[in-house]
Amino acid sequence: MSPDTLIAHFVGASALILVAAHAAGWAARKLKQPYIVGQLTAGIALGPSLLGSAAPGAYETLFPEEIGTALTGFAQFALVVFLFAVGYELDLKLLGNRARTAVAVAAASFVVPMAVGGGCALLFWERLRALGMPRDPSPSIVVFAGIALSVTAVPVLTAIVRENGLARTAPGVVAVSAAGLLDVVCWTVLAGALMENGGDHALGWPWRVVIAAGFVTVMLLGARPLLRRLLWRTRMEPSLRMALLIGFALGSAWVTHSLGLHVIFGALLAGVVTPREPDDRLDPDLLRPLHDVSSLLLPFFFVISGQTVVLNGMGATGWVAVLVVTALAAVTKIGSGAVAARWGGLDRHDARTVGILMSARGLTELIALNAGLQAGLLSDRLYSVLVFMALATTLSTQPLLLLTRRLAERGPGGRTNDPTDLPPPPAERDDTRTAPVADLG
Repeated sequence: MSPDTLIAHFVGASALILVAAHAAGWAARKLKQPYIVGQLTAGIALGPSLLGSAAPGAYETLFPEEIGTALTGFAQFALVVFLFAVGYELDLKLLGNRARTAVAVAAASFVVPMAVGGGCALLFWERLRALGMPRDPSPSIVVFAGIALSVTAVPVLTAIVRENGLARTAPGVVAVSAAGLLDVVCWTVLAGALMENGGDHALGWPWRVVIAAGFVTVMLLGARPLLRRLLWRTRMEPSLRMALLIGFALGSAWVTHSLGLHVIFGALLAGVVTPREPDDRLDPDLLRPLHDVSSLLLPFFFVISGQTVVLNGMGATGWVAVLVVTALAAVTKIGSGAVAARWGGLDRHDARTVGILMSARGLTELIALNAGLQAGLLSDRLYSVLVFMALATTLSTQPLLLLTRRLAERGPGGRTNDPTDLPPPPAERDDTRTAPVADLG
């Protein structure tokens, strides 16, 4: 294929991806579902299982193998920008006077799904082999199975909390705070799993752990004060500031990728070490363009994710696995989160709301699954199973919230969640976050 033809194919495929994904996201929001549901559905529809089966000629014309690298590059760039913004917005000061409850919910929402996921992987390994997994489970695969059930998507959870009027209620604040803590734990454990997996990396995993720890130390103790001095003491134009920080995030992502980790870890770390404004306020001139860029380009990630989903090869075993894994994912997260919240002092209705919110997965789950697939910790068919689990748990969050609200209204006194004097979450304290981007999470 000539360069001109290749460029023409890439431009045409990009146009289709952007229009189809954003149209599907708009339709999903009209149905009161997160943006991600529509966009991932569009990605699966444009993949080999649906478009490739219904119109193989059109699929090969639109998505020839030669443009796969370019599409993947756009997807990775979008992930770096998105996760840089997520790391920049991460604020554990939100814990406030509900710190004990939030820590308990985060710990339970990690330990219980982690134990169930890893235990089931070992117990039912013969069944997983039927989905293309290797003969013997490695420690990294077992750990990753637990992580797949433990993830909660902070951006989509924040959007759901805000849209349901829970932003200043006890369950809303506890859920968002716990999800932020859980994010830190899950990404750290996932980094360890990918590091231990190693593959054919030139350096052994102990050396890479040492280098990674040194890199994190340099970023926290060196890059953060340097950025603070550069960003606060110079009157840099917003466009130049954004270009500098995106370049910083890309460089950090390159380092972690070179260490055998995924680019997502470098992007998150870059966002975490980027200082806020002197008054601890998020910079709106930075957040708006970051959200715009990631919202525009994330459909490339959804298409790459969707094209890996193999509907045709699922078989009866695969669909049974979807049902079982989805049930385990929902029960472990909702149950552990609700019990921990009840132990922390919330009444049964508020505790149930916290558990349901903690079960929302969204884009964060897809990013983790994609990293596991690239590291060889998942087969294509098990990856497909877990993608459908992520979709199902995300779709069920809103209906379950409505159900628990009705149960609360029918309870003694017809009580509903009343606003509290708790501090609002970051999304409410800073109105620069846009709803479409939050919905992507």
